[in-house]
Amino acid sequence: MAISTFDGPVRSLNGFYSQGPGNVVAVTASTTLTVAEHAGKVIKVGGTLASNIVLTLPAINTSASSPVAGPGTDPNTLNNQGAVFTIWVDATVATSSVKIGTNGTDKFIGSVLSIDSDSSGAMAGFIPGASNDYINLDGSTTGGVVGTCITITSLTTNKYMVNGVIVCTGSPATPFADS
Repeated sequence: MAISTFDGPVRSLNGFYSQGPGNVVAVTASTTLTVAEHAGKVIKVGGTLASNIVLTLPAINTSASSPVAGPGTDPNTLNNQGAVFTIWVDATVATSSVKIGTNGTDKFIGSVLSIDSDSSGAMAGFIPGASNDYINLDGSTTGGVVGTCITITSLTTNKYMVNGVIVCTGSPATPFADS
């Protein structure tokens, strides 16, 4: 399908919705995420996973569209500001880990709530440190149990905003780390 665009704001009086099998993308091995294939969709992690997979977010690009492309902004622009990646764990990653990382220059801001899935129901909130560019889900204390859902948005130069709920086992521990 060709790339299309609107010039100016889009308004709907009854909302927008997406549906169909193309809106959920299954990932079972290390993958470099792209705006075209993964942004705005649910990225389902689960099933039979390759050992220790890494999901690499695209480098944040906040460059302006070419002034000679037109009319309006260029639908082929490399600018990915505002792209949203939703990662949902469909099956506990107990025998492998899932790491969600950036290019090392881009860092995380925001927060996640971690909830213990056992009888204690312990909860803890975590925010990334200034140098954190990885989210590590180990299927145990740092999350990755069924129901984990993280939303990551390309916010501005070198900043991905993260929020979500991670489900863990045992005492919750921060999933944020350095590469």
